[in-house]
Amino acid sequence: MTAGTAAHERAVLDKAAHENFPVAPFFLPRAWRDDLMAVYGYARLVDDIGDGDLAPGGRDAQLLGLAGTRGETSEDRLTMLDAFEADLRRVFDRSGTGPHHPLLRRLRPTVRRCGLSPEPFLGLIEANRQDQRVRRYGTYDDLLAYCELSANPVGRLVLGITGTASPERIRRSDAVCTGLQIVEHLQDVTEDLGRDRVYLPAEDMKRFRVTEADLARPTGGASLRALVAYEGERAGELLNEGTPLVGSVHGRLKLLLAGFVGGGRAALRAVAAAGHDVLPGPPKPTKLSLLREVGATLRREG
Repeated sequence: MTAGTAAHERAVLDKAAHENFPVAPFFLPRAWRDDLMAVYGYARLVDDIGDGDLAPGGRDAQLLGLAGTRGETSEDRLTMLDAFEADLRRVFDRSGTGPHHPLLRRLRPTVRRCGLSPEPFLGLIEANRQDQRVRRYGTYDDLLAYCELSANPVGRLVLGITGTASPERIRRSDAVCTGLQIVEHLQDVTEDLGRDRVYLPAEDMKRFRVTEADLARPTGGASLRALVAYEGERAGELLNEGTPLVGSVHGRLKLLLAGFVGGGRAALRAVAAAGHDVLPGPPKPTKLSLLREVGATLRREG
């Protein structure tokens, strides 16, 4: 691996510091941290392709054999997602030479060591394909179906890495992950609109008398803030539904999962503290509020 490629890989992985929850905190065993960061790098790069947020210079396209593709249009992004899926399949092909992209080469030992299947990884790619074709969601159920692809696979991969998957834990994990995804959508209303995407269900916007023109204003009016509060309550209910997952495990994994749940709750508190006005910028929790929510989750599920 060249120095430039290594630096490019590190730039993607460094984005973990900006998430609402800890991705691979120091207290976990080294093997878990390495595996979680390998999965994070994969998920982050898929999202960067789908969002058109790739590093300047087209390095990722070159690594995927698509020199000249910039990822600036939906057609470019779909082409890159197809190439990325083809490279992902090389991760699972034991007879070949392996994937081309360094983040997928990093993922290969994790997949083999943990016995991970392709389905969660493919779900994340499909979610980003959907982002190129679907820019509005009519109903809350439509949004939940999207989260089944865009968010839930991540929790399932965490359970796979830690060897703790079971039907009940997967169900709880899905609730947590969907709740986290909805919280992120609420934080990023302005950013998403800039990409011509709206993740607030149209039926709810109509009910609260919110138009897309309202989403483009510098600050949110009373109707929009009421809508954000309503969707925040739904996200909170999902986090509550999934919280027993924390109590079903032990040790360091318990603390990690409490971090996920606590991160979501702290983000919801930040949204509420902003008066549910998310338009000036994403309300972000402080480290202290995150720690408080993690502690509260652990006390409830101790």
